[in-house]
Amino acid sequence: MTSSNSDPATERILDAALQSFEEIGIRRTTIEDIARRAGIERVTVYRRVGSKDEVVVAVIGRESARLILELVEASKVGNTFDERIVHAFTVVMRHLWGHALANRLIALEPESALPRLTTGGTDVLASAVYATVALLEQSVADGLLTAADDFPARAEVLVRIIHSLMMTPRVHLDLSADEQLKAFALRYIVPIASGRS
Repeated sequence: MTSSNSDPATERILDAALQSFEEIGIRRTTIEDIARRAGIERVTVYRRVGSKDEVVVAVIGRESARLILELVEASKVGNTFDERIVHAFTVVMRHLWGHALANRLIALEPESALPRLTTGGTDVLASAVYATVALLEQSVADGLLTAADDFPARAEVLVRIIHSLMMTPRVHLDLSADEQLKAFALRYIVPIASGRS
């Protein structure tokens, strides 16, 4: 029911829902909780956004869009393709690891959050792949990368690596410092993104 160009009242509803989801989780949040936080009647939530499930979809969609915008901005930093990819990767990983909603949901209700972030996360991952393809195409337009027909495959591999690192931040690699993230990106992410072996 919502669009990316939501009005202020709808944004207030989504902000209230996000706060509630972060504090008590999606399962325990009610439409009444959201309405109370937004300072409106619950019928307004239904009219503006829809059911609780639709509110969840709208909040997750908006958070995904925010991440993609952050990726787009981060990918403009640097004079070379490698610099742009390293910076964008570092910013995105910091964003994901520090994302209050994702972290809180995994801690509070893993049984519902994990499917949304894995088997039920196709739309979110597809959006990330699309944004990554656009980033690669922009690098071609900027004269930093040679055009290739495998951009969708490269983008999907990159998104899947980032997704895996988000879901399981540490096994063997210590990526807790920005310098470690940058070194990882330069060694593993840049070759995939650039198509260099």
